[in-house]
Amino acid sequence: MKLAQLFSIFGELKWGKAAGLEVKGITSDSREVSKGFVFVAVRGEKSDGHKYLSEAQAQGAIALVLEEDFAVSSEFDGAVVVVDSTRRALDRLAEKFYGSPAQDLYCVGITGTNGKTSVAYMTEAIFNEFGWPTGVMGTIDHHLAAKRWESKLTTPDPLTLYQRLREFKALGAKAAVFEVSSHALSQHRADSLPWSCAVFTNFSRDHLDYHGDMESYFLAKERLFSELLGRDRHPAFAILNGDDPAVQKLKIREGITVWRFGASECELHFRILKEGLSGTLFHLSTPRGAIEIELPCPGLHNVYNAAAAAGVGLS
Repeated sequence: MKLAQLFSIFGELKWGKAAGLEVKGITSDSREVSKGFVFVAVRGEKSDGHKYLSEAQAQGAIALVLEEDFAVSSEFDGAVVVVDSTRRALDRLAEKFYGSPAQDLYCVGITGTNGKTSVAYMTEAIFNEFGWPTGVMGTIDHHLAAKRWESKLTTPDPLTLYQRLREFKALGAKAAVFEVSSHALSQHRADSLPWSCAVFTNFSRDHLDYHGDMESYFLAKERLFSELLGRDRHPAFAILNGDDPAVQKLKIREGITVWRFGASECELHFRILKEGLSGTLFHLSTPRGAIEIELPCPGLHNVYNAAAAAGVGLS
């Protein structure tokens, strides 16, 4: 991909001598820059990429994406773009560079304090049974059928995320299920994904070392529903824990179909019939009818997880 093609996301601008050069890669780590790379200067908790512009220029970067351009050498003849948020820019650049692989996939985001992994794996099983090969990105690993990749973060950085999605698509995926962390949402790691369905499992105290307080933690998760879900895909569905008071306070974009799951009066209402160490038998009423489900996992929390995954399947 030529630099002018990649940077078309920034509008019809002139990129000088670099416009026709081939982009070899994108990175926000100056140590990874080599000839033909685009360097995006991201401000982190402990480090600021703007401090490493000289290294990026010396190592062959053909373009720099910054929030301020004071550190660019006057001798640098590559392209320079100044944006409001380099984190947002990195997400958009990654999506463009890897060919928008999510556009042909049914994308499901699962957030909440607990239960994300279980709901993701249950959803994967439902989709696979339906005939949709489904890739999963989460805490344990990234995988599609027997293919596995290492996971370093619950939700990966945009470059890893879109590279993985391109690999999922090449392997025949029809859907992708993501565990979406509050860190990822606050850092705009997955803003460009065309979300069709999102789940909020529950909300309790966590990650205050990063967010500072419970309100900031909640607002980070809320972004998935108030800003991102259904922005590019219609219809879109929000699957919410109807028994969690905090979840009920969510702001949700207009036009989203909301299904709540829980033991109270919900669109996805469950009633436990029998439970033991080997699993749980429960009755589930849904917008598409009712069924008894024998879940080979003990515990009330897994009934909640299963009801949420059923909602995603119905979506």
